[in-house]
Amino acid sequence: MPFPAKHRFARISPRKARLVVDLIRGRDVDDALSMLRFSKQRASVLVEKVIRSAVANANEQEVPARNTLYVASAHVDPGPIIKRFQPKDRGKAYSIFKRTSHICVTLDER
Repeated sequence: MPFPAKHRFARISPRKARLVVDLIRGRDVDDALSMLRFSKQRASVLVEKVIRSAVANANEQEVPARNTLYVASAHVDPGPIIKRFQPKDRGKAYSIFKRTSHICVTLDER
């Protein structure tokens, strides 16, 4: 039985978050959490919270042990884009896109 968890509207670009999510896909939960803890990317903190939430969802349904869980699927979808403008010379305005993402992680038992 899968145990999903999501972080919607995360204020990080999906391209940056996908780099971190690709590292943990298919790994055991403890292995994935230790990889994220020592990763330097900012997205690793967000993905770690999502995995911990999925583990808590598994504990709600009384999974026998945490070491039997693994990351069955993990993906990052783009969220809405916050649009801002930066004033430039001669009355121009350059657009700034502040991208958001939806981080989805699903755990399952081995």
